[in-house]
Amino acid sequence: MRDDAKATRQDQIEQAAYEVLEEKGFGGTSMLAIARRARASNETLYNWYGDKTGLFRALVARNAEEVKTLLAAQASGKDAMASLGAMGPVLLHMLTGPRAVALNRAAAADPSGTLGRAIAAEGRNTVAPLISGLLCLAREQGALRFDDAEEATDLYLGLLIGDLQIRRVSGHMPQPPAETLSRRSETALTRLQRLLG
Repeated sequence: MRDDAKATRQDQIEQAAYEVLEEKGFGGTSMLAIARRARASNETLYNWYGDKTGLFRALVARNAEEVKTLLAAQASGKDAMASLGAMGPVLLHMLTGPRAVALNRAAAADPSGTLGRAIAAEGRNTVAPLISGLLCLAREQGALRFDDAEEATDLYLGLLIGDLQIRRVSGHMPQPPAETLSRRSETALTRLQRLLG
């Protein structure tokens, strides 16, 4: 299968996975149900993703890809605070978007913890070290002062995200508009500089 045809097929399979996930939850979702919804063979899903957990790890990784790509590009000696300012709204948009919300709702309802572990592995555990690298660069550039990079990363993420994603996942609020996310990102950076500047 050509690369562009395979990419199109993966998009269809992943869209079907989200649809089945929203209808049945993680526990009730099967590879067969996703294959049927996508009009794909069960064999194709197993060949491409390994198993259900592999498929959902791929969904989480793909959802976070824009943030990871942006962070990797920003970590090349540029103004670290400006890079954090550019990344913040993108991260918030991803975390409050319908795909992240669907994945987190399903993870909250999954008593096995399998989906939650996949979200942590492909989401925070890959994004947080990149953010930590930017914060360390900001320290080198004299914009911030801190001893423990992990604590600084936790502080920044707490200021940036707060309970926003939880309120989205619980259905308490709709997805915030882009201008709200930009303002929230600016406020998080201002507060970070007050605390660590």
